[in-house]
Amino acid sequence: MTRTAEAGLIVAAALLAAIGVAIVEFTRGNWLDAQVAITFIVFLASFGGLHVAVRTWASGASSLLVPTAAFLTAIGFIEIYRIDGEAAAIQRWSLLIAGALGALVLWMLRSSGVAVLKRYRYVLLAVGMALLLLPLLPDSWPLHGATVNGSRLWVRFEVPGIDRVLSFQPGEIAKILIVIFLASYLAERADAMAEVDRRIGPFKIPEPRNIGPVLVAAGIAFVILIYQRDLGASLLLFALFVTMLYMATGRSFYVLTGGLLALLGGFVAYTAFDHVARRIEAWIDPFANYSDAGYQTVQGLFAMGSGSLTGSGIGLGRPDLIPAATTDFIFAAVAEEMGLAGSIAVLAGYALFVAAGFGIAIRSKDRFRKYLAGGLTALVALQALIILSGVLRLFPITGLTLPFMSYGGSSLIASFTIVALLLRVSHEERA
Repeated sequence: MTRTAEAGLIVAAALLAAIGVAIVEFTRGNWLDAQVAITFIVFLASFGGLHVAVRTWASGASSLLVPTAAFLTAIGFIEIYRIDGEAAAIQRWSLLIAGALGALVLWMLRSSGVAVLKRYRYVLLAVGMALLLLPLLPDSWPLHGATVNGSRLWVRFEVPGIDRVLSFQPGEIAKILIVIFLASYLAERADAMAEVDRRIGPFKIPEPRNIGPVLVAAGIAFVILIYQRDLGASLLLFALFVTMLYMATGRSFYVLTGGLLALLGGFVAYTAFDHVARRIEAWIDPFANYSDAGYQTVQGLFAMGSGSLTGSGIGLGRPDLIPAATTDFIFAAVAEEMGLAGSIAVLAGYALFVAAGFGIAIRSKDRFRKYLAGGLTALVALQALIILSGVLRLFPITGLTLPFMSYGGSSLIASFTIVALLLRVSHEERA
């Protein structure tokens, strides 16, 4: 696909977001107002700016990533605007910041490429761990952690003299830094880690000196996240470690061991944390816990069931009855108002993004770039899979956000950073 076609698809996504906002206003009995124009301009500025950055500093990059991200973001924004206008206004600002940061990443890597990241893998790992620790800062400090829905994931800063609290979820960026560390480490040690000649009883294991740093990094991250009661992020990070180890070595040992450890960890979490037990019980039989833990799941199922083939229509459903409809359950809101057709379009968008990302990884000749592209794509794929499985009741609810679509500046910034890194890897492989 040419850059001209890419630009046309970005304009189409901006029009889609603006038309969605217009439809919402019409269903409320309002005429077109400035919200429609503002939405179009913001989308065009964010994704159009990223497109210009690609043309300037990564002209050989894949032309599928930015339009796909724009489409998913537009669908998510329509539902956010329909449910919570104030949240949509904040999301527009977040979109502008995320687009600017994505372009900044491309500019910073214009000369050295992603190879420069490989040299600082332990520094980036340390920064990632520090970001995971930030939510543990005392509440009395100006920059402090915050507990939301039982999990301490957020960092808040109270701006002096302004009645405004800035919030950020540092774990979103930490996951990207951990992927960079793993890609760099595995690029050097993949062959050695693929050798599993040591034995513990009937089991073959890799050399401790090869697997040790990965296990230490994973262990520290898991302990921090479990202490914060962020079990959704713990599951995501664990699945990411296993996926990248298998990607680099091709050894089923890591998958089998990871599966057993996941089952053990799930059992421990079920017995140790009340909110985890409630979520699992609500997953098993949400209707038995309808008035309590199962309420969110049941409302999501009702919403998706009422959507039928084409949906109730944008602005005509009741997604506001779904708890966390702009974050965890935004897919249920889309399914209600856009129906099966809209749901399939969203799933196709993610499938296209993941296919493009893994395609970049497969074509990469350099190991670091291969594992970096594969890891970043796996991060998006796993996060989308986990949250969609929770909404569809295939898996307990985890509290993660849906990449590109969910409300939240931290999530958007992380998603755009992933896109920028994938674009840079794609450019370097085609240059």
